[in-house]
Amino acid sequence: MNEIELLREWDADAPPLSDTARTRARFRLQQAMRAPAAPAAVAVHRRPLLRVAVACAAVAAVTATVVVAQNTGESAPRTRTVSATTVLRGAAAEALRTEKPLAPRDDQFIYTKEVIERRPVSGGPAKTYVDESWSSVDGSKKSYVSELGHTQWVPPAQKGQYSWPPTEWSKLERLPLDPGRLTITLRESGTKPDFGRPTRADEWPMVQFSISGLLRDPVLPKGLRSAAFEALAAVPGVKVLPGRTEFNGHTAIGVRYVGPPGTPWADGGRVLLFDAKTYRYLGLRERTTSKLTNKAYDQSQYIVADGVVDQVFQRP
Repeated sequence: MNEIELLREWDADAPPLSDTARTRARFRLQQAMRAPAAPAAVAVHRRPLLRVAVACAAVAAVTATVVVAQNTGESAPRTRTVSATTVLRGAAAEALRTEKPLAPRDDQFIYTKEVIERRPVSGGPAKTYVDESWSSVDGSKKSYVSELGHTQWVPPAQKGQYSWPPTEWSKLERLPLDPGRLTITLRESGTKPDFGRPTRADEWPMVQFSISGLLRDPVLPKGLRSAAFEALAAVPGVKVLPGRTEFNGHTAIGVRYVGPPGTPWADGGRVLLFDAKTYRYLGLRERTTSKLTNKAYDQSQYIVADGVVDQVFQRP
């Protein structure tokens, strides 16, 4: 009997963990893996579905070092200083104003079109990918996804299969639209949320992890993205980067989370980018490493189209 079989039989009669409980367990496992100890080689295989496996993408970005161009020099234009709270609350208001209410049927698909630009850190030309994906609303149908130009069919979700954020629209709709209640719901490990208990300092990294994963989803129920931006604004360690940067034709403000010492986010991670005037969310930048070539890339990505359609290969 190998280790996998032992794990399957261990406590086999216990009820399945909730999505939040599984996320917390993965987070704690990641912390343990990164704790000072004798190094060991660990092979991690990325699941094929980018949208379904946001948690995997978030973990891969934990060690990212983000490079954001800044205005420097005496001739650089002056810009007013704003706080992360101001930017994120502005983004929340903008999302609430611009997002259309959606009520997709279980038999439909979420369509996304994303542009990803990668430039080798060591030098060389940048490469641009345009990824189009069709993800089953309730996970009961095959999805067709693209990641960095690689396309494939993904089978329907299996019973007990986990992802964060949830792939089922019905689960997203059950998340609170109140920022404070959303924070506490994501904080709890699958138990009944204690909305009267303040969040402890050691719980904020987990909260940030869950909120960031939720915001990575390009299509959410009306009001949920706004609530997530508001919730992120209350997380200690969320900061505005100095200066401004150009991003997809916009002058942008960068916001990132820097966790406490000893956490995977102690050095900061991915940068969320917002329009400097309207605070509309634009996309993200991060430094990633290819698992195939071990080369580092500065990567930018942003959504150019999304919506709900009746079948794969149909566009809104």
